[in-house]
Amino acid sequence: MDRVATISSQRAVVIFSKSTCCMCHAIKRLFYEQGVSPLIHELDEDSRGKELESALMKLGCSPAAPAVFVGGKLVGSANTVMTLQLNGALKMMLKDAGALWL
Repeated sequence: MDRVATISSQRAVVIFSKSTCCMCHAIKRLFYEQGVSPLIHELDEDSRGKELESALMKLGCSPAAPAVFVGGKLVGSANTVMTLQLNGALKMMLKDAGALWL
């Protein structure tokens, strides 16, 4: 879990993803379309990706990807992120983390 904490604090928004996952792609686009440049960590392209997946699952991410961190804190997976987007809370989180300048 230390590695997850280290990676997730490297930028205002960090997304643990899998390059072949369609929901991961949709979540990445959601952030890009808002002008946010997240750090993308592709689990399937990391030699220790399985360890990271396991750590993310222990944090409560099910499935492990996509897992979104904002300001170093776990936001959740696709369902949570989409709910926050729809109710307007995601934009505030992004502003508070310094990822969005609007």
